[in-house]
Amino acid sequence: MTPGPPGTPAALGLPVPPGSGWPEDPATPATPVAADAAQVRALAAEAEAAGSLGELMARQSVCRACPRLVEWREQVAAAKRASSRTQRYWGRPIPGWGDEHARVLILGLAPAAHGGNRTGRIFTGDRSGDVLFAALHRCGLAALPTSTSAGDGQRLIGARMVAAVRCAPPDNKPSVTERDTCAPWLAAEFTLVAPTVRVIVCLGGFAWQAAWPMLRSAGFAPPRPRPKFGHGSEVTLAAPAGPGGRAAPAGPGGRAAPAGRAEVAGPALGGGPGRGEVLLLGCYHPSQQNTFTGRVTPAMLDAVFGRACQAAGAGGAPPGGK
Repeated sequence: MTPGPPGTPAALGLPVPPGSGWPEDPATPATPVAADAAQVRALAAEAEAAGSLGELMARQSVCRACPRLVEWREQVAAAKRASSRTQRYWGRPIPGWGDEHARVLILGLAPAAHGGNRTGRIFTGDRSGDVLFAALHRCGLAALPTSTSAGDGQRLIGARMVAAVRCAPPDNKPSVTERDTCAPWLAAEFTLVAPTVRVIVCLGGFAWQAAWPMLRSAGFAPPRPRPKFGHGSEVTLAAPAGPGGRAAPAGPGGRAAPAGRAEVAGPALGGGPGRGEVLLLGCYHPSQQNTFTGRVTPAMLDAVFGRACQAAGAGGAPPGGK
């Protein structure tokens, strides 16, 4: 990295250079860097074709394809906030994190400016993550009730976290172009972990919308019209018919639904997905605003993640719990 003028991110050693010793950094100085949308597509496809989740994560973590997001994440990392002024910020995209053979996939919007953008791990170091990891620990999907920094000993158990957009966006609002530019990273990651994933929990409406092209890329047939997002909403998608194929999702009682359709139900739907099926669950985002206003509560999160564990055959009592 070439040092810049005093006070700039480059002059402060930001973003963190790949392979420089940051805990859980998947990249090295030799990791290829995507500079535009075409390169994102090419590098994601290459890692997917090689079947290398580790290489895909490394490439995600050094991407520079969206100029506005790159500028913002690095400015935030240089300026910091008062409570973190003595800490070094990650200032890079946040790769997927968790169990490589996950049965539950948790899909969020984007890293927080002073959370993941600071710590280098998704949902780590901010209040949203505090609430989320506490819920995951209660249902046995996380080893610890808190996630404070990369390398803190936290691990996910049968679960994996990904973001629709890998860089912290201004005002937590990525543009449509930024979402679409980042989509190949998400699609490739899902394709690599899809063989074991049974449940996808979408945290918020943005993640719910991002899930449909992700699922389509892996061969699932999104329903038409697409079901609306809601807390506790459920959609069961049938397994793909084969490479590049589409399958008609199963309807009530095991009957085949019309092609391009899926079984849609509210929170009362019981049981889990059948062989090869995926259950999509909606969950209000545990943002600070949502938790402070009571729009989402610990009990509501417990209900969604309890349902996810039951359907996926994952979780259980937290480590050390009764």
